[in-house]
Amino acid sequence: MINDNKPLLNLLTLTYEELQQKNLKIKHACEKDIFTKKFEEELKSEIKNEAGIKSILVAFSSLEGKLHLLDYSKDFLFSSEDNLTFDGSSISGFANLDKSDLRLLIDWSTLRFLPADVFGAGKVLVFANIHNQDGQLFESDFRNQLIKLTTDLKKKKGLKVNMAPEIEGILFNGIDAEQNYDSRKGFELVTKGGYFNTLPKDELRIFIDKVAETKKALGFENEKDHPEVAPSSFELNYKYCEIVRACDQVLIFKLVCRLVAKSMGYTASFLPKPMTGINGNGMHSNISLAQNGKNIFYDKKGEFNLSQTAHRFAKGIMYYAKDICLTFCPSVNSYRRLDPNFEAPNEIKMSPTNRSVMIRVPFGNERSARIEVRSVSPDCNPYLASFALLSAGLKMMNSSDKDVKEIDSELQKRGKSILPSTIYEAIDYFQQSSFVESVLGKENKSKYLKIKQIAAKRSSQNLGTIIKSSEILFHHEVTNQYLWSRF
Repeated sequence: MINDNKPLLNLLTLTYEELQQKNLKIKHACEKDIFTKKFEEELKSEIKNEAGIKSILVAFSSLEGKLHLLDYSKDFLFSSEDNLTFDGSSISGFANLDKSDLRLLIDWSTLRFLPADVFGAGKVLVFANIHNQDGQLFESDFRNQLIKLTTDLKKKKGLKVNMAPEIEGILFNGIDAEQNYDSRKGFELVTKGGYFNTLPKDELRIFIDKVAETKKALGFENEKDHPEVAPSSFELNYKYCEIVRACDQVLIFKLVCRLVAKSMGYTASFLPKPMTGINGNGMHSNISLAQNGKNIFYDKKGEFNLSQTAHRFAKGIMYYAKDICLTFCPSVNSYRRLDPNFEAPNEIKMSPTNRSVMIRVPFGNERSARIEVRSVSPDCNPYLASFALLSAGLKMMNSSDKDVKEIDSELQKRGKSILPSTIYEAIDYFQQSSFVESVLGKENKSKYLKIKQIAAKRSSQNLGTIIKSSEILFHHEVTNQYLWSRF
């Protein structure tokens, strides 16, 4: 007779303190540039020899930013590490059927030991970069592209790009509330509480506390967490880090929120505007550049305490804002959020106080001076959006004084300018932009444009005030692409 109370497998379960210690050791090794080949081999040896680890979750992002996970047997992964393949034609925006086989190359510097109560016992997680069959970088993997761009910056100019995203979400009643969305009924909020006002043991507070504990164990360095302005909404902030790692953390954070919410019978939604009449969800992205350990965005005597370098970087983002808007506001639903009645950051302008502008300058010192790009949606591909924003900022940083003066004049002539108000308008700017093609490449521009045009056509151009089923059910993070044929 089988004893149901007897554990059949002795799988690794670490305390949250042990998890935090292990994950921070890896993170800090990367930050201090001591994650050497020797460090990597020692880490892999630890994983191999730990009998309690049964599987390795391998993560990557689609072109649209949807997180994909493969759960590999540990023994198989180590025996086949140089030949981990998958069907790229089954990932939206990746590869055609005639060139479908793609390869995963593990980035061991991203390894994280996982809490057993959230992910299951005996598992670790790593991110992978995607390569073609010939071993070359796959051009539509923007994690790859962002790594290449930031590595070149570091080698050639000694520059490090830091980012801290502020990711907002809303907690809804019911499991899979997005997949079961009915526009006649809408979503049901877990709590009516809003900014700062949930009490201990409130359901939203319990959710926030659990997510905070989990991300701390995963090596996020927590700063603060709180309910946001809209009822049942949340935001959990953590320390800035190098921009590629920051993008990895965006995907992990959203995954953790969804897993914790589901365990409580809820849905954690990162749709930009899932309900009318209340504030939507943003992902304010705080960006700065460091050189030789010094924040080069800071100047005590500069306007807003920002250096000329920072001002040029911000002007580049503002100048190309409409061209690249589709990368950081990628869905039909994104453009509902750009509503000026709800602190919408749709004005292409920079200010230290006005929260309706695209770029805010938070109060900062030599360590914390930065720009905050407020228009970014939490449903974007963080690697692609960061790549586009960084490319726009660097373009202006590297321009001649003459060109910068001409662009200053052009921005002044535009007067009060706002971001596109619909995805159709954003698609037009993206399609016509020579800048987009120069930084993303012709093929990537075409691929991304195609999938965004398909998504747009599933919703009426004049959306009205009711959140339509089409913009939720056909959202790239909600419904599998192969179920779109039911349209």
